[in-house]
Amino acid sequence: MTNKKTFKINEPILAELGALADDLNLQAYVVGGYVRDLIIGKESKDIDVMVVGDPLRFASKAAERLKATNVVVFEKFRTAQMAAGDTKVEIVGARREAYDSDSRKPRVQEGTLEEDLSRRDFTINAMAIRINRSAYRGDIESVRSSSSQGEISGEVVDIFGGIVALSEKIIDTPLDPRETFNEDPLRMLRALRFACRFEFKLAPRVMEAIVSMRDRLAIVSQERITDEFMKILFAARPSVGLKLMQDTGIMKMVFPEISEMPGVEQRNDHHHKDVFLHTLSVVDHLAQVTDNVWLRFAGLVHDIAKPDTKKFIEGIGWTFHGHDEIGARRMKKLFQRLRLPGDKLPYVEKLVRLHLRPMALAVEGVTDSAVRRLLFEAGDDFEDLMKLCRADITSKNKRLIEEYSSNYDLVEERAKVVEEKDKIRNWRPPINGEEIMQIFGLKPGKEVGLLKKAVESAVLDGRIANDHDAALLFLRENGEKILSK
Repeated sequence: MTNKKTFKINEPILAELGALADDLNLQAYVVGGYVRDLIIGKESKDIDVMVVGDPLRFASKAAERLKATNVVVFEKFRTAQMAAGDTKVEIVGARREAYDSDSRKPRVQEGTLEEDLSRRDFTINAMAIRINRSAYRGDIESVRSSSSQGEISGEVVDIFGGIVALSEKIIDTPLDPRETFNEDPLRMLRALRFACRFEFKLAPRVMEAIVSMRDRLAIVSQERITDEFMKILFAARPSVGLKLMQDTGIMKMVFPEISEMPGVEQRNDHHHKDVFLHTLSVVDHLAQVTDNVWLRFAGLVHDIAKPDTKKFIEGIGWTFHGHDEIGARRMKKLFQRLRLPGDKLPYVEKLVRLHLRPMALAVEGVTDSAVRRLLFEAGDDFEDLMKLCRADITSKNKRLIEEYSSNYDLVEERAKVVEEKDKIRNWRPPINGEEIMQIFGLKPGKEVGLLKKAVESAVLDGRIANDHDAALLFLRENGEKILSK
């Protein structure tokens, strides 16, 4: 055993579980992420307790002792989950697992402490601290302090060098990474996610194993892959994980559209910047100003159609005409393939479709009518759209940065004035279809839609006020002409 280090844990839940282990004459350890976070000084509300012996009996008694809620037992895997207040507690038996090459479902067998720690994903997650005092073995000690209720003092069981890995900022595996990743190929993506989260480096052998074994991800469910990918987007600097995905070839398997972005071409004196590196900068910029992972996702995909719309025009240079609209249209299939929640699709589609509009509006002239239409289409997501637009400024040219920022300032200032006056963002037609049918003696059909659309355009163009009386007068004066076209 290496790197002997003792920590004090002031956690009443663990003290209670340690006392329960004493009553049942079992060995119990807090393991995994809780120990890692304790060492780096981070609070954790997720507690994993590993029991050497019968975990299900222990879990049953633990649920009673902690007055736990949401208790779920998985007998086949010898695990149980529960909530103690706002803390999640998972209880598992020390185990070893065997896998078939084409399956992610393990055959679980009872194991020793060392076997259990060895099967864990990374050395930084393969440490344990004894939480009970019975059945001491060798130099492992763990006692509840008599001077501080709920405090545990225990030595870290660090068989695989997790403390050193934390100090050296390295993601490594307890066993040969090929064995670790073969058991659960998702761990390859988790390695990139942990490297991104902590901004650690991959051990060379881990990098080599991922590159050579990446095809094994094919046996993992899309839902699990997408969950890990979204956690990378939620990191403080998502670019770290996204770049690792590209460098290892994982990106091509998970998100081929993003993997096709890298590359710069030059024609005559014209070159375009690397869309992949630009996209990484956009996502990092957004990560600095928002925790909304769907806004970060919109930043990731806002230029997704650029590789396919890239065209060089003599005298003009590189163009990407229509990449905003084409990109928005691709979102539905992308969401379906990645198993993303459908209720987030309209939001992402909208931001991708509109991300060029504010700059075009600033260049062409910030008219009230153009601002009204932008507010109408963006609705409650106008602020998020502007965050995306500002994040899209990745130029190194200080003059250009100031110019673009000034243009966006102008758009936002005008939008505030127009919104206060016209209340256009939460658009509700000032006159409804029932009233239109009554006035013109119409039945439900396209004529009603034409009249409603005419009212909408008149309001957005500023020709009439956004109220019922103005809409009614407009229709009485123009309705017949509109229907005769």
